[in-house]
Amino acid sequence: MVKTLRSVIALVALAAGLRAEDSSPMPVDTLRDLVARQQAIFADAEKNQGSPDFDQDNFKSQLQQLAEAYDVLLHDHPDFAEAHADYGEMLWKIDMRKEAVIQLLQANDLDKDIPVVKNLLGNYLAEDGRPLEALPYFMAAIELAPREPLYHYNLGLLLASARDDFLKDDHWTRAALDHSMIEAFRRAAELAPGRIEYTYRYAKAFYDLETPDWENALKAWRAIEPQAKPGPELQLIHLQEANILLKQNKPDDARALLDAITDPKLAEEKQKLVAQLPPKPAK
Repeated sequence: MVKTLRSVIALVALAAGLRAEDSSPMPVDTLRDLVARQQAIFADAEKNQGSPDFDQDNFKSQLQQLAEAYDVLLHDHPDFAEAHADYGEMLWKIDMRKEAVIQLLQANDLDKDIPVVKNLLGNYLAEDGRPLEALPYFMAAIELAPREPLYHYNLGLLLASARDDFLKDDHWTRAALDHSMIEAFRRAAELAPGRIEYTYRYAKAFYDLETPDWENALKAWRAIEPQAKPGPELQLIHLQEANILLKQNKPDDARALLDAITDPKLAEEKQKLVAQLPPKPAK
């Protein structure tokens, strides 16, 4: 009887232990909750930044709590690549670059196929003045997520800003570099036509070619016009168009655009272009 009772007690204890184990959250569920919190915190901060209602101390406190939760998760699950990646992305957003890179490198060691990790490591290397080392990371991010416009955009920025570094490498010619840069910006604009920062940079990229392509630049600016907000944003585009029209020796068309530019912030740039206009013919 005693032996039977002990067996029953043991079975009850085992069942209770299993239920307790089953009730503990899985690491993937914990990470999902952390990411949701992270997104909510940053969304709220972006919405209220600069507002008198924004509580900077509370924002910092929430981030500290989030970091501590990530630390606990990674202490218990040190090989959880996605958690290292998301933690690294959070640290990157608050400009803790060195700490972010530690997490991103760990994520990359554990899983070579996380595109956001490749992209951020590429950014880090580019910012650190190592563009040739950054390039494979951006290319890998694009290969893993070819429909993410940000990765194409970052590749274009790298090729445009570090042109001289790439041309010192025997693997690159100016023609190949120009082609790759334009294609990167074109693809970003194509994938996100509503993001004016991408379409704007694509239009500007035609200026960066060894021989500027004014005709295609003008087409690109005109394609942006429908998505531009009336006022300063649209006037800035008209300013770019007027600049190109002057280079194409079309002063009357340029003048018509310049006459409609009234934003004081554009006054200095407008005046530089007005100075290039020929005098109006006497009536």
